[in-house]
Amino acid sequence: MKNILIIIGLFFLVACNDDSDYVEVNEVLTLEIPSNFPELAYDIESNPPTEVGFELGRKLFYDGNLSSNGFVSCGFCHEQNTAFTHHGHQFSHGVDDQEGTRNTPSIQNVAFKTKFTWDGATEFLDLFPIIPITNEVEMGETMTNVLAKIEADSEYQDLFSRAFDDGEVNLDNFLKSLSQFMVMMISSNSKYDKYVRGEEGGDFSDLEVEGLALFQNKCANCHVSDIFTDDAFRNNGLAPDPSLNDLGRETVTGLATDRYKFKVPSLRNVELTEPYMHDGRFGSLEAVLNFYSDGVTASDTLDELLINDEVLGIALTEDEKEAIIAFLYTLTDDEYINDERFEEF
Repeated sequence: MKNILIIIGLFFLVACNDDSDYVEVNEVLTLEIPSNFPELAYDIESNPPTEVGFELGRKLFYDGNLSSNGFVSCGFCHEQNTAFTHHGHQFSHGVDDQEGTRNTPSIQNVAFKTKFTWDGATEFLDLFPIIPITNEVEMGETMTNVLAKIEADSEYQDLFSRAFDDGEVNLDNFLKSLSQFMVMMISSNSKYDKYVRGEEGGDFSDLEVEGLALFQNKCANCHVSDIFTDDAFRNNGLAPDPSLNDLGRETVTGLATDRYKFKVPSLRNVELTEPYMHDGRFGSLEAVLNFYSDGVTASDTLDELLINDEVLGIALTEDEKEAIIAFLYTLTDDEYINDERFEEF
């Protein structure tokens, strides 16, 4: 690891009796920053993950009572075995089996990112859960109702009292605990990671080496660093779906120059996260690369990186596509997918 951030902090509850003192320790968790990763974007000092805070966040993440029908949890659409996406579902959907208009994004490595949701509706991780909870076709609830349900639960009362100094069941602590859970969700032990760090299990085949070189030459301007996203909003040339009329980033900024721009997704665990694109229109990586080589459409806001001598898209041969896909498969992190810390309990 390049840098290991060790936050040392103890929270004591002391009960005295004639024989001894009882001390309950809520230890601050160690967050390891992989040597091939950039610096944290999340302000970890303002909300350091603790043992109890993390477990509280995990319980909330999988609790269907956060929704209006008592069934749809965060984990309903973010399933661990598919890198916390909703495998096989083109659009996110929730209460009353309603469908949204966008595909469920993965949520690994959020501590290294600065913008969230496809259109960047928030730039603060602590506020991110409010969006799906209050979305009428996802969880369809109000934060007032959510907090009332949690406050009436004795188990939650106990967890909040142990996780935070003020012990309050309030919106601030609710959001902080979910962030503590998500901040720890680091995916950094794929075959690729072991390859770049020179670790055991990181031997690349000739095809994977070729794919990495092609990726760096043709894809890495947008999928930058080992987080594999620049956190920017780009129009990648998808023909708009007239039935959705999704304006992308323009929905947030109101600027016509942001029309059809969507957040560049991370490619980590991309083997597991189909369907692809903000509207889930492609069912395979082959289809994605075919689009970039032959399907990019012109528009006023098309990203300049996809315009080369008036030729749209990325020039790719069939052999090059095969090699790039072989490389993308090396981004699958089985340790993360099977990490018991993030499982429902």
